[in-house]
Amino acid sequence: MAACEGKVFTEEQEALVVKSWTAMKKNSAELGLKFFLKIFEIAPSATKLFSFLRDSNVPLEQNTKLKPHAMSVFVMTCESAVQLRKAGKVTVRETTLKKLGSTHFKYGVVAEHFEVTKFALMETIKEAVPEMWSAEMKSAWGEAYDRLVAAIRAEMVACSQA
Repeated sequence: MAACEGKVFTEEQEALVVKSWTAMKKNSAELGLKFFLKIFEIAPSATKLFSFLRDSNVPLEQNTKLKPHAMSVFVMTCESAVQLRKAGKVTVRETTLKKLGSTHFKYGVVAEHFEVTKFALMETIKEAVPEMWSAEMKSAWGEAYDRLVAAIRAEMVACSQA
């Protein structure tokens, strides 16, 4: 079983994550974009963290580079959550995890950014599967997200010490 700071990602949490991700997967491009638009709605300055958005005058929802990036982040986040209990840890290819850490470190991502992202993720999932949404599902996705962030932050620390 996956343990993180004494918490266990339970079979029940896994079932909730898997069930909701199965329902959302077919709309991952649209949901990924919604997820990022929520981030930028909450924290407009976050656009400065993305080179392809910095000098763009195109509305965010029409930016040709945002949608594929948003979808890839959303899918990676959700797939990581689905695999968490089975693998016993966050499973993103090690090279990807190192790259995520390096990129987040390079662009100055801080704890507050991860909190905004978590809120946006929860809202996106809640809107995508309102009939399934519950306190238990929110807790399951929150735990999975926190573990992914912990893994990324560990790589960020490694970058700061390099």
